[in-house]
Amino acid sequence: MSDASKPPTVPSADTVSALIRARILKAKRRFHANDNISAFIEPGELEALQAEVEGKLRGVLESLVIDTTSDHNTRDTAKRVAKMYLNEVFQGRYHPAPPVTEFPNAAMLNELMIVGPITVRSACSHHLCPIMGRLWIGLMPNEHSNLIGLSKYSRLAEWIMSRPQIQEEAITQMAELLIDKVRPDGLAVVMEADHFCMHWRGVKDNETKMINSVMRGSFLKDAALRREFLSLLNLKA
Repeated sequence: MSDASKPPTVPSADTVSALIRARILKAKRRFHANDNISAFIEPGELEALQAEVEGKLRGVLESLVIDTTSDHNTRDTAKRVAKMYLNEVFQGRYHPAPPVTEFPNAAMLNELMIVGPITVRSACSHHLCPIMGRLWIGLMPNEHSNLIGLSKYSRLAEWIMSRPQIQEEAITQMAELLIDKVRPDGLAVVMEADHFCMHWRGVKDNETKMINSVMRGSFLKDAALRREFLSLLNLKA
């Protein structure tokens, strides 16, 4: 049987990853690379999951014929990478959303608000190569909207982006999260990013960027508002 036709490896029943996976499947929820699964991780299991990932990464290094015993540079690489994945670069997958204080729109603001550029960092879910970019958010609040602090937009963006992502899905997730938190009349999200799966491998093109947008509500319906928002973004900076 070729490697391509072999069934995927199923974790043994006594691993913490298998326990977490079983809970997700029982709840009939998906666990794609860019999903948050923190609701299915019980206290103490994240540390156990990190240890499990460390062991498997050590196996990957061994299969790459890298000496992790006598090479001082790679002796703790599996441990460092496991910690980095679960608590830093993919923390938005394993940790709950950051707390966000919401304030009523007491001043009845109903004019265009723009937040950005917000620096964003992620990893392509195809090759786990870095994605580095900037994000802009446009809001048209109404009297019923909830206003959140400026820093919270950055925290929410980091939570969404700190998962294996593709750019098109990432900004859609960001838009849906902000619609739920703020409940504006309109929302616009624009992202510009460099993809190291192109810089570092494949065509090795260092110049190409991706820019995409998501428009909701009044930004989608009102062409003049959409033009005003886009004209105020300094994409050349």
